Amino acid sequence: MRGVEAEVIATERLTLLPLAAQYAEEMAEVLGDSRLHDFIGGTPQTPQGLRARYERLVAGSGDAAVSWCNWVVRLESADCLTGTVQATVVGGRAEIAWVVGTPWQGQGIATEAARGLVGWLCAQGVTTLVAHIHPDHLASAAVAAGAGLTATDEWDDGERRWRLIAG
Repeated sequence: MRGVEAEVIATERLTLLPLAAQYAEEMAEVLGDSRLHDFIGGTPQTPQGLRARYERLVAGSGDAAVSWCNWVVRLESADCLTGTVQATVVGGRAEIAWVVGTPWQGQGIATEAARGLVGWLCAQGVTTLVAHIHPDHLASAAVAAGAGLTATDEWDDGERRWRLIAG
């Protein structure tokens, strides 16, 4: 399978925009709540730190066989960024993840964004999608289920592996 590059993905309420350093300042506010890091680790980054991170991500993995696809999630009705989705694609397999800022949680944004991401990846020829979710992170487990992934009995670094095999 050829490498993939992030493209704009539109859902009913959201636009997933390919990551760019220009989003760092707004995203530093979106991701600034330390509670977001309870399950994913790390701490909130400054706009400058996030800009440097985004520049590294946009530059790519450096391996032609590995595609780093990252998006910011825009809630169109509020004209604001609300979170991110990402996929690391190797061949026909993608590891996916999502995060939505605290003020926008509980509105179905993460599930809608994850569904959009899964649909786009499947259209690109990805056949296996995997997410790693902390067993206590019930909201993220609900997002995975809502996006069509199923919990497995497999674990990696204390997180349950969720999987979707596209037909």
